[in-house]
Amino acid sequence: MNRDLLDFVDAIAREKGVELEVVFGAVEAALASASKKLQGGEADIRVAVDRDTGEYETFRRWHVVPNEAGLQLPDSEILLFEAQEQIPDIEEGDYIEEQIESVSIGRIGAQAAKQVILQKIRDAEREQLLNDFLSRGDKIFVGTVKRLDKGDLIVESGRVEGRLKRSEMIAKENLRTGDRVRAFILEVDTTQRGPQIMLSRSAPGFMIELFRQEVPEIEQGLLEIKSCARDAGSRAKIAVVSHDKRVDPIGTCVGVRGSRVNGVTNELAGERVDIVLWSEDPAQFVIGALAPANVQSIVVDEEKHAMDVVVDEENLAIAIGRGGQNVRLASELTGWRINIMSAEESAEKQAGESEQVRKLFVDKLDVDAEVADILIAEGFTSLEEVAYVPLQEMLEIESFDEDTVHELRTRAKDALLTMEIAQEEKLEAVSQDLRDLEGLDAALIPKLADGGIHTRDDLADLAVDELTDMTGMAEDAARALIMKAREHWFTA
Repeated sequence: MNRDLLDFVDAIAREKGVELEVVFGAVEAALASASKKLQGGEADIRVAVDRDTGEYETFRRWHVVPNEAGLQLPDSEILLFEAQEQIPDIEEGDYIEEQIESVSIGRIGAQAAKQVILQKIRDAEREQLLNDFLSRGDKIFVGTVKRLDKGDLIVESGRVEGRLKRSEMIAKENLRTGDRVRAFILEVDTTQRGPQIMLSRSAPGFMIELFRQEVPEIEQGLLEIKSCARDAGSRAKIAVVSHDKRVDPIGTCVGVRGSRVNGVTNELAGERVDIVLWSEDPAQFVIGALAPANVQSIVVDEEKHAMDVVVDEENLAIAIGRGGQNVRLASELTGWRINIMSAEESAEKQAGESEQVRKLFVDKLDVDAEVADILIAEGFTSLEEVAYVPLQEMLEIESFDEDTVHELRTRAKDALLTMEIAQEEKLEAVSQDLRDLEGLDAALIPKLADGGIHTRDDLADLAVDELTDMTGMAEDAARALIMKAREHWFTA
């Protein structure tokens, strides 16, 4: 019988094209399954087959769990202190095994054993096919629509299948069974029971790979696509840069009479593509990304990672685009938050910001509006800048003599110290239960204190919009923090 077992394993391995170890594992699983049925309950059974002789042994085993955890599965678990009575040096997570009588192969339900073994073999075959496919390094999956599954398309390429979800399709496309389709390999999900290759036709990566196929210069390293933003089926923007001064990046991607870009557009159901020249200068990059709109001026806020872009009235609609499409794609492409505004809106915003800074300087530095305006004109926007910019920079201001500069710096430092002391006093009023609240970081505590929130219950009483206005948090994060603050109401 043991020789028969070895012959069976060898025959299956050759027939299915899988490794012997995989078949042995399937046989062990089948034997373990049969033994478990005889033992009853939730017994954990392990079978070990000798690869040379075909002899096999069966073990019942118990998983060692912490004493405080208790036994969740009494048939297959043992507490640590009980296990240590048998094996003194055993640790949590180990197993205690006891050899039991092995089930005779002849007594195994033939059908059940066959099903277990064949399922293991099928899983191994599928894994092998998947690994062979992925080893080719393809990023685009080319196949035929095999069937529809819960709104998703199952695409077949040889013996490998991929899943194209409805959410990853181009909206106005109507793909049917038998249609040939190309899609981007988004991810490989090995936990899926069905097709494990997740596909997408709407991902930015798909457009990048299509351009890589259409433009040989990209593969050669002469050109590089830096980023891509898509409104699938409608419009897209790609940022390109040339690593060879002789190569025009935009013209190369467009091709003769638009042949290259048209090849991409045709594959993507007529999706229009704006090709943008990438620049190391963020402002210049944003200006290019907003094309065809003409930009008058641009203000960069590094701290907020945002830009205020000023355009004239004629270009305002073009810059924003239909439904905000142009500015949204430009923002995704560049990674910067872009605020489009007219010259009048920009002037009003700057005036408002200047007024705030002017009031700050007048109040905290005890100077008149004229001195405050000089500081604003020289680019000062905070007390920290007045107090700590290099002395030489302030001495270069023609309107100020050396004594004035020193006095302004002293007043700024005194004002900052006073504000810090006041802030510390506010923080002292914050209760420990609020400080210890999970999810509340140190940067939020001063903002809450400024808003009069000193205890966990104060926070729990807030509405979501009140917390977002107070701290600038995202709505979801604010809601989660408030619910965390309310937990003790229901557990007390």
